[in-house]
Amino acid sequence: MEIDRKFINVIVLGLAFMLIFTAFQTMGNIQQTVIKSITQEDPTFKADGFISLAIIYAVLSISNWISPSIISVIGPKWSMLVGGFFYSLYIASFFLQQSWALYTCSALLGFGAALIWTGQGNYLTLNSDGTNISRNSGVFWAVFQCSFLFGNLFVFFLFQGREQIDQQTRTILYSVLLVVGTLGLLLVLVLPAMKDSDAARNSNSKSGDGPVATRGAQLTQGPLDAFLRSIKLFFTKDMGLLSVAFFYIGIEYSFLSGVYSPSIGFTLEFEDSKRLVGLSGIFIGVGEIAGGALFGILGSKTVRYGRDPIILTGFLTQAVGFFLIFLNIPDNAPFGDTTDTAFITSSSFLAILSSFLVAFGDACFNTQVYSILGGIYPNDSAPAFALFKFVSSMASAASFFYSPYIGIHPQLIIIGILLFAGTICFWLVEWRSVYKRAHLIETSNPDSAVDKEFD
Repeated sequence: MEIDRKFINVIVLGLAFMLIFTAFQTMGNIQQTVIKSITQEDPTFKADGFISLAIIYAVLSISNWISPSIISVIGPKWSMLVGGFFYSLYIASFFLQQSWALYTCSALLGFGAALIWTGQGNYLTLNSDGTNISRNSGVFWAVFQCSFLFGNLFVFFLFQGREQIDQQTRTILYSVLLVVGTLGLLLVLVLPAMKDSDAARNSNSKSGDGPVATRGAQLTQGPLDAFLRSIKLFFTKDMGLLSVAFFYIGIEYSFLSGVYSPSIGFTLEFEDSKRLVGLSGIFIGVGEIAGGALFGILGSKTVRYGRDPIILTGFLTQAVGFFLIFLNIPDNAPFGDTTDTAFITSSSFLAILSSFLVAFGDACFNTQVYSILGGIYPNDSAPAFALFKFVSSMASAASFFYSPYIGIHPQLIIIGILLFAGTICFWLVEWRSVYKRAHLIETSNPDSAVDKEFD
């Protein structure tokens, strides 16, 4: 049986991202909680976790305009390697416990994130074609999101029975996460380098999206050409509609990864609330893995029957999850420890269930975004994924900037409105894609078109 080397590349890519983001996502999930504990020991430490995350996503948003140009010069593999280095540098900055170090490394990480994610989207597309892009997206997402599971499982046991996260505990935390992130960089290093000419062979052999994809476009791009293509692509109708969904994903993911879990930890009505932060992260990982694995298995069917049923599933699960959070968490929970009550008696079970539901819905949206971008823009994958990250990271930056100032309930109202708008806009692009695909089949087979006229 012949080994599918490109599918192995996808799996190794997922494992590398799992390790790198075990470090980063675990840190992001508990960052505000950890910083509060540092401040209690050292009042001169004035850093804020939300501001750090806002800097990351603001720089990421801007850097996405130049990342395709960099990738056109050094390729996706080396772009991911450079970007991953800045993730490790960010974790290392916590050893210093200096605000300037944290904020400086946050900005550097934002630049690195643009490289690693644009490179990832490009590399995934180069190892896929129209018949397996949905499967590969789902498999990558399931493996990658194990980072939430393993990292937060470690935190769950590390923080067990600790009312205060002391210096020794924090040192253990930083050290383990730094080693794990470095192992991820080594996996990126062993990936084979890919070039855009591989996309031409994929697109000329198998296609699942037909004319929607820019087959036959100029593949060899210089830095200036890549930048100009990004600008041109940004103003197309499909990308404009998808940008609404991208913006929602950015707002939703920043809430899930940086606001919700700390809010659980600050809700003192929960028993052992600090430990629940890690448990919430674990079930975020379970939800992401379940969604990615499910839609990886069903990947071939999403190309055949359309992606909209999966987006509907994500819409429904997230709507339920956000409503439960609205009822279960007090409004001022993002600001610090609170004894205020929510609309109902705060339930640990509902808090963890909400983590799972919102994360499962997040997997629905993200796997289908990867699928539709890889299918529609196989020869413009670097600019397409860069624009996805530009819009979503811009939304995340905005979310982290306003999170320290408004309660969790207004944040959820904003998310609910964007959830509805993003779902509708994604559907519109998907339906246009299906129509164009059907039109190509009809025009490429004149006999079938004539037969239809006489039916």
